[in-house]
Amino acid sequence: MSKQYCVISCPIDTYSGYGARSRDFVKALYELKKEEWEIEILAQRWGATPWNYIKENSKDWSFLEPHINKTGQLTRQPDVWIQITVPNEFQPVGKFNIGVTAGIETTVCHASWLDGLNRMNLNLVSSEHAKTVFKNSFFEEKNQQGQTIRQIKLEKPVEVLFEGVDLDKYFIVEEKDLSKTELVKSLDSIKESFCYLFVGHWLQGEFGEDRKNVGLMLKTFLETFKGKKNKPALIMKTSGAGSSIMDRDELLKKISLIKGFVEDKDLPNVYLLHGDIQDEDINALYNHPKVKAMVNLTKGEGFGRPLLEFSLMKKPIIVSNWSGHIDFLSQDFCCLLSGEIKQIHPSAVVENMLIPESGWFSANVGETKFYLKDIFEDYDKYTEKAKRQAYRSKSQFSFEKMKELLSINLEAIPKKVELKLPTLKKIELPKLKKI
Repeated sequence: MSKQYCVISCPIDTYSGYGARSRDFVKALYELKKEEWEIEILAQRWGATPWNYIKENSKDWSFLEPHINKTGQLTRQPDVWIQITVPNEFQPVGKFNIGVTAGIETTVCHASWLDGLNRMNLNLVSSEHAKTVFKNSFFEEKNQQGQTIRQIKLEKPVEVLFEGVDLDKYFIVEEKDLSKTELVKSLDSIKESFCYLFVGHWLQGEFGEDRKNVGLMLKTFLETFKGKKNKPALIMKTSGAGSSIMDRDELLKKISLIKGFVEDKDLPNVYLLHGDIQDEDINALYNHPKVKAMVNLTKGEGFGRPLLEFSLMKKPIIVSNWSGHIDFLSQDFCCLLSGEIKQIHPSAVVENMLIPESGWFSANVGETKFYLKDIFEDYDKYTEKAKRQAYRSKSQFSFEKMKELLSINLEAIPKKVELKLPTLKKIELPKLKKI
């Protein structure tokens, strides 16, 4: 029996969240199906994010190179076509089509996303939050007379495939075993012995309205510890549009501006960590003894990979109690912040993605200040819970557990697809966008 021909279109070679998702997915698929399927990869770009991840991390990923399509074109129709991107880009190119997406960070998706999901035979999303939003989103398309001509709702299967953490890359390292890399030396030089860590992009939106809520998180931290004799520091691993010097300078201006919002000259220190960092250094950052806890006032996550990675370190986490990361972070073990759903601000709207009619989470600032202060002053009270969260993450949300779940989902694919579509001489591939 001939092998099924599987083509995966994804931003696998980029330094991006979708790039990381693509690599993990393809690795799991390869390990499950390498003997049964002929696997080919169409490497796509992802907005302005940097390229060449596989070459620069060849030790772990060189096995993919023989499977990458160098022409960008297909000579025959795939038996199985898989697209990892945002749903409005989904195209039914194969005989059986699978859409893979992190999903949605708000309460309602754009109508074009439902159309995209409905073009596929099966859709895999990263969280229960995304699945619920897609199932509950509903639109009516009307003509010029105001008559409904089409109802737009989810009609195709959607299943959750969480983004399992690689336990070979993210694990606890004793302080004495940390390699003295440039990053580790920089952390060693910080005068504070207690640092909070934020990891995430600083995206578009006015102050307090960007998706990761970075500006408000920073201001809340500064206000909590201003004028205190003994202060922790905040390390921000963040970027905007990319990893350029211009991007770094723009972030430094934003940080300086927000410091000006706080009425006190005696403020805690803030350290910016900018640019592309290898997995080993990210794990060292999470493990460093001066990094004591993670904080994130996110308005919404499709999943929240850094939160899962950091949760393995047995250190406290302060984060919004809403959206994708609630699948793996427990209320019993983490500081999940209360808040309310508010309509997305016009400055954060992204055409066809983050729509004005949708809402997302606004975390309680007072509660955030309490946890920041209490963890700093009574750290040991939170570490036992953090250990239990680490066990939960490791035992239930690993890469291997994700691979097991993928195997179950792949059972939906027929052993032999009978459907014959017209021969495709050239396929116009989607233009991927970054959110």
